[in-house]
Amino acid sequence: MTAELTGHRDLPRTDDVRPMPYRLGLVVRAGVRAYFGRRYEIVVHREELFPRVGPVLMTPNHLSLLDGPLLGAISPRMLHQLAKIEAFGGLQGQFLHRVGQIAIDRSTYDNLAIRKSIRVLRDGRVLNIYPEGTRGAGDFGRIRLGAAYLAMVTGAPILPVALLGTRLPGGDVERYPPAGSRIDVVYGEPFTVDRVSFPRRHSDVRAVADQIGDVLRAHVQAAVAATGHPLPGAPDKKDPDD
Repeated sequence: MTAELTGHRDLPRTDDVRPMPYRLGLVVRAGVRAYFGRRYEIVVHREELFPRVGPVLMTPNHLSLLDGPLLGAISPRMLHQLAKIEAFGGLQGQFLHRVGQIAIDRSTYDNLAIRKSIRVLRDGRVLNIYPEGTRGAGDFGRIRLGAAYLAMVTGAPILPVALLGTRLPGGDVERYPPAGSRIDVVYGEPFTVDRVSFPRRHSDVRAVADQIGDVLRAHVQAAVAATGHPLPGAPDKKDPDD
């Protein structure tokens, strides 16, 4: 029995979850990277901190509709990203599935989406999750439990990411920033939390989420200071998907 198979048989089991596709995603992201490179002034900071092998739990702040496509295009490795299930209808949904993205129903405990996410990390790949759970001020003021739970299950290193400029002050969370906008992407030092065997108590997950939140808040504040690029503040309108 291989070590990988043993990992997939740990609780929650993922040996019955199909590996997420990625080959089409590799092709698509090259084209999207070129497009964004022409449209925006993108400055990537400390990219050497992005682990080049093994599982990575990527944890950016969330400002706008641009965040997911941009990170998926410019990250050093192919990303599997969690996205709202409402985006997976029709042809768009088929495309998102084929490029390895994961639909999640945020109105309930989506067991399949969680197991797919664990499968990605156990397969040594990169999973992108927004700890805030919604688009907003981007200051990590509120941290949900998903990133903490996945880190506790898998032991995957957590990679802080600060996005600055994907929404302008007063900008709409549903729109891209105007062409020519400067966007700073700042990677932080990866860190880990202790892996916890089943069962995992809600109070323990909450405590770890609070610890992760402290690290992420410090990172985004340091990124603002280092780049001189401020956060946009709260959007005029609440994220319609919140």
